[in-house]
Amino acid sequence: MIALWLGHAGVRSTDAYVHADIIIKEKTLALTTPTSASPGRYHPTDKVLAFLESL
Repeated sequence: MIALWLGHAGVRSTDAYVHADIIIKEKTLALTTPTSASPGRYHPTDKVLAFLESL
């Protein structure tokens, strides 16, 4: 999926993303969060989870 998002031709070039430390990923995402957004992780509603389960 990451390869598709970033436009990579193959999965070998995305290996670094897959093996990156989760803390580094969270810090990077925190830097891109709009200032008006509440901090924390996203918790989907039951309705969203039910939709995803139906796929």
